[in-house]
Amino acid sequence: MTTFNAWVARESDGTIDFAPETVDESFLPAGEVTIRVEYSSVNYKDALAVTPKGGVVREYPIVPGIDVAGEVIASESDAFAPGDKVVAHGYEIGTARNGGYAEIARLPAEWVVKLDGISTADAAAIGTAGFTAAMSVQAILASGVTPADGPVLVTGASGGVGTVSVDLLASAGFDVVASSGKPGAADLLVSLGASSVIGRLPEDPDAKPRPLGKSQWAAAVDCVGGKTLAHVLSTINYGGVVAASGLTGGAALPTTVLPFILRGVSLLGMDSVLMPIEPRRALWARLGSDLAPRHLQEITNLVAVRDVVSVIDQVREGKYTGRALVQVAAGF
Repeated sequence: MTTFNAWVARESDGTIDFAPETVDESFLPAGEVTIRVEYSSVNYKDALAVTPKGGVVREYPIVPGIDVAGEVIASESDAFAPGDKVVAHGYEIGTARNGGYAEIARLPAEWVVKLDGISTADAAAIGTAGFTAAMSVQAILASGVTPADGPVLVTGASGGVGTVSVDLLASAGFDVVASSGKPGAADLLVSLGASSVIGRLPEDPDAKPRPLGKSQWAAAVDCVGGKTLAHVLSTINYGGVVAASGLTGGAALPTTVLPFILRGVSLLGMDSVLMPIEPRRALWARLGSDLAPRHLQEITNLVAVRDVVSVIDQVREGKYTGRALVQVAAGF
């Protein structure tokens, strides 16, 4: 390996130039595992990485792509050997260390997961978003919520986390209500297993959030945050749980302690970035077995790496539905 291709974001005078480049091995950081990247994906964090003042990149230049899936071509770790199929995401990938929008990536061994029962394409299609969905569903199940307890709500249901959450919850036997601001996504969400599709919550975004509303949901996966999360917390059944991972609706949470102290509601934070590697590997093993998404192909759109900018623009504007699977091997 002397040179390889990569999409590189460079900052200059407050603007970001994002373009394909041919780089050499010196562009790779230190690490024990060198990977020939086969697939990546597009997440909102990738869009922020190429947005001026996006707030996620520590220092430019950077190769975005917080998801990496491919084949090990060199390893200094006994845990990995050339030919192993692997996935990696979270930690500093694509934000402080070059990520998946390149033909080659080099990562610390303790960030890498060896795949078993799942292809690199499916692993990248699941990616950070699908993994976060699996974390959310695993947390709801671990809390003791069952399908007999009532319907489960998914907000931001047409996004990457939302679509996989709908799929996984329906597979687990739950009555899933999908909340989305995209009317055109309703048919897709029903095909994934949603029993019904409703609009954004709260219905009146300008109304002052109520501390407690009518109990409606046994649990919820919230991908939005802000007033939506406040509304969801106020309408969870006694003893219910909310797995929260998003902030597209804002980082502020205009609520009170009442859902927690009067209804025993639990708010569970979902963070896939710093999740330790052993539980991360254990959850990936479940994604290859009992938590495997049933409809992954239906929510996945294959994108050649040369066309990644147009998808990033759509994700930034909130106009993209499902998962964008970036085929790095398709060529720059």
